[in-house]
Formats: sequence, C-alpha cells, structure tokens
Amino acid sequence: MKTSTYFLIIILFFFGCSPKPKTLFESLPTTYLLKSDFNSLPGFTQERYFEVVQNFKNNCRSVKAKKLYGSLCEEVEIISSPKLFLTHSFIPYIITNKENEQKGLLTGYYEAQLSASLKRHDKYQYPLYETPADLIIVDLGSIYPSLKNYRLRGRVLNNKLVPYDTRQESKSKNVNAEVICYCDSQVDKFFLEIQGSGRVLLDDNSTMFVGYDNQNGHKYRAIGKYLVKIGALRLEDVSLQSIRAWLSQNPKRVDEVLNYNKSLIYFKQRHQGATGALGLELTPKRSIAVDKRYIPLGSMLYLHSNIADEELNRVVFAQDTGGAIKGSVRADLFLGADSEALEVAGKLKSELKLWILLPKK
Repeated sequence: MKTSTYFLIIILFFFGCSPKPKTLFESLPTTYLLKSDFNSLPGFTQERYFEVVQNFKNNCRSVKAKKLYGSLCEEVEIISSPKLFLTHSFIPYIITNKENEQKGLLTGYYEAQLSASLKRHDKYQYPLYETPADLIIVDLGSIYPSLKNYRLRGRVLNNKLVPYDTRQESKSKNVNAEVICYCDSQVDKFFLEIQGSGRVLLDDNSTMFVGYDNQNGHKYRAIGKYLVKIGALRLEDVSLQSIRAWLSQNPKRVDEVLNYNKSLIYFKQRHQGATGALGLELTPKRSIAVDKRYIPLGSMLYLHSNIADEELNRVVFAQDTGGAIKGSVRADLFLGADSEALEVAGKLKSELKLWILLPKK
C-alpha cells in the first residue's frame, strides 16, 4: 500500500464529523486525540532538534516505525534543517481519554545491574530462566479478531491448557527451561524483572546483557500495593527505595512479598544494553514504555512533565512496553544505567501530558 493511501486511512479514523476527541485507530476505540500545534508544546523552542532527528532515524530502523512514518524515514536522510523537518512534516495531537482528560502519569525505569554466576554455588542460588520449552502461547486474535491484542499463556496437562506455574510454584518445581545464570539476590532478580533488562556482572568479571523474552501469563501485581495493604508502608511513601529498604529489614518475609506478584519474567541474552519491545537499544530520556493498546509502538511523541523537581519537555519515542503501564496518558521514561538513573527512577511519579506527532501528509 502506498504511504499516502496508508495515512489517508489513518486520518479518516482520526477525523469524523463529531466535534468530540477522535479515536486514534478504529481498532483502538479508547484512544482520543485533539489537534494541536508546535506553538502549544511547552519548551519546544528549546528542544535539541538535531538530537531528535538522529533518534528519529534510529527509530526508523524498526518495522513498526517504518509502517507508521513511511517515506519520512527516507526523507529524513536528506534534510538540511532538523527543526523544519519536524515542524513541516508533523502535526501534534494531544492524547486524552474518553472523558477528555489530558493529564496522566509519568514514571521512570532504568537498566538494572546485578551479580551472578553461570554455575550455582555459594551465594549464587537464584536462577534466571529462559522461556520454558513447555510454555504455550495462544494468540487469541487468530481465533477472535476483536481480541487481537490478547494472548493466552499456559501449559498442557492431560490434554488441557492450564495456567502456567506462578512465581511461588516455580520455586518448588523443576522449571522446563534453560538457566541463563544464578543471581546472588532474589530481590535484585525481582527488580530486574520489573525493569525488563539489565547488565549482569558475572563472578569471572565478565558482563552479560539480558532482556525480557516472555512471561508466565499471570497478571502483574505491584508489591508496593501489598506492602501498603499489610500496613508496612504508607501509600505516599512507596518507592523502589522504600520497598528495597523494607525487604532488607524483613528478610524472613521476602518470599511472602515477592510471591504476591504471581507474574514471572523469562529472559534471553542480548548483545547490547537495555533493549525495548522494538528490538532497539533504548536511549536515556528519549525512550518511553507505553500501553500499546492506546499508543502505537514506534510512534514519536512529545511529553510535558517534571523530573527531579525540574520541568521536562522533550520529544520521545514509544519503543517499549511494561506490565504496569496501563492507559492512554501514561508513560514510563527510560533513564539509563547509572546510580543516578536508579535513584530518580525509583521515586519518579509526575503528572504527564502527551502529544503524538503524526505526519501531515
């Protein structure tokens, strides 16, 4: 299909006769947009346009981005003015929910770091698994088109598909999966699952990169909410740092708390640092995780929020997803791999406004 025809179809979905916010795609009925302009983007005049364009080029390496932006992925290679390319080629649309609410939530994540060994010994006792050989994944969209964004995971038992083992069950059974390495801390391993990718320092002083590959099919449940529920933390005090501190002070209850989240993540080795759902290496403060039911992976967006008590306005790219990222005006900002990234990500919970930048054509 020609690019112009492709975007004509998209625009027809965006714009109808109704004055209400328009849906993003016919298949995403709860995503709404309101037309805006670059003058309405806070701080856009201070943006680093050359850097944005370089990130756009990198984003275009993915199949999904090429599908969204078509010929613009080629035109960007011959432009003379990065700013004019952005302002002349795209139109910003603010993302709202169906109640026309424009404000949402920004959180942060980072590339986790932990210690491990290729062999189980001494303190290295917690296995990091690849995807199990007996994990069955059913794409429900292949049977029911209306459920194309849903997958069912489980295993076969007595000729029936049953739920796969929970986190707790996996600890007491022989998981039918290869072990990538053995970690020295189940808490560090748990937070690696939350972040989705990380650097593993092995006991032979070599470094291994690992990233999300699959999960056991059980719904993600936040252990911070559980700690609030049992009176261990106040809701306003919940952060990565406060959770870690409580687990460190209550080692006998670590299993109880971690097992509250029945979801278990499986990994695979990677040849590069933190990598998102598009297969691209993530860029600190330019890559975000989104709910792909509302925001297409590969899309270019503009966010307005606050981070570490400073206003943050910038172009970002939807290059990742996350189990805790739910809703249309919702993003998780990748912050990097250093100690500062961990510190900021663990506490980041800021009000968010999001615009999606769509081709003018």
